[in-house]
Amino acid sequence: MHCSRLILSAFLLFVLSCSPADAESAIGVAMDDFSYTDTSGEPTNQTAAHERRLAAFMAALRRDIAADSRYRLVPSTRDGAAFKVIGGIQKTSTLVQWAKVAVIDVGAKKLVMDKLYSFRGDNDESWERAEIFLSREILAALATPVPVALAVFDFELEDTTGASAEASATSDASYMAEVSGSVREALGQSGRYRIVDVSGVRGEAGKGRALRDCGGCEAAIAKELGADQSLIGVVRRVSRTEYTLGFQVRDARTGAVLARGDSGLRLGADYSWKRGAVRLVSDRLIEGQQVNDAPRK
Repeated sequence: MHCSRLILSAFLLFVLSCSPADAESAIGVAMDDFSYTDTSGEPTNQTAAHERRLAAFMAALRRDIAADSRYRLVPSTRDGAAFKVIGGIQKTSTLVQWAKVAVIDVGAKKLVMDKLYSFRGDNDESWERAEIFLSREILAALATPVPVALAVFDFELEDTTGASAEASATSDASYMAEVSGSVREALGQSGRYRIVDVSGVRGEAGKGRALRDCGGCEAAIAKELGADQSLIGVVRRVSRTEYTLGFQVRDARTGAVLARGDSGLRLGADYSWKRGAVRLVSDRLIEGQQVNDAPRK
């Protein structure tokens, strides 16, 4: 008996010492009560039944989310919520109801889920089935990695041909703008990155020095812009029909190089730079997933 009491005491001490830390590390989720609208036109007034079912639905939904140790329910975004769940249910006919659910990443100010579902029936059983399904969908959305805030600086041109700069300056600027814009678009559309605006940055924080030669200063600039990571890229013109591409990604906080890529020699005139740059970053950063995702904040 004495041994059993010692074991029980040790177990309780372990639980009491670990629970606060676990709760503190759990991700905060705020969930508003869903709205309900009945547009079915049925003659019978079912307001009381719908209010009861909606209340049971929300209680079960909150219970299922809170049951996952990765998350903790908080009253609102002001109470430390990293995510906010909102939604509404509409009854359109006797047998058909629709549920609209959205999950918002509060820090990134971005939707990580925005879906419309239909479920049949308007009784306790059908509402319970809908809640079980939707709780799984919401948990899956919450587990989706937060997009990395990435500052993609304008790609720079390194011309090794010795050609006259004035002769092609205008067209070069146009093609380089296409390269930078297309790379940002591809990375943003991948869902893995949130592109941070760098339109106010020129050269080494406005000093006129190429970022490729500033010894990693782009990481500090990216940090000031609120980014997790920085990306710089270079198009190297070898001849009028040959070029190479390179890029480098750094951690904005530490300056450590997280990924880099080089295309090797490619054939193609300046109008093909955009296609080559998009292919390179897509292969290395999107499909290859070399860069670690940013942690949730």
